[in-house]
Amino acid sequence: MAKLIYKICPAALWRQAERDGVFTGAPIDHADGFIHFSTDSQLRETAEKHFTGQDDLVLIAVDETALGEALRYEISRGGQPFPHLYASLALSDVRWVRPMPLGDDGRHQFPPLAA
Repeated sequence: MAKLIYKICPAALWRQAERDGVFTGAPIDHADGFIHFSTDSQLRETAEKHFTGQDDLVLIAVDETALGEALRYEISRGGQPFPHLYASLALSDVRWVRPMPLGDDGRHQFPPLAA
């Protein structure tokens, strides 16, 4: 079974990636030199820390084994190892893309994370 990692992304930026045929990252990814991902256990904290109040987001699930050596787990927030992709993301490596609407409480509603 595939081990999935996740990218939270503005829907408009993802639609552009679909038109381009590749995702090169968000502005923060370009600045840091890699595409930031989270594991399932890191997702909620990532959403709260970096996307609070932002609407029109999507959650992108990627099979980490498809990314090969360009994917590295590196220590980041809270001393946790986070997945970082040192390459563009091929759309063929994406397993699914689902909306992340804001709930009535202002928090993001996560879709089921199962493949």
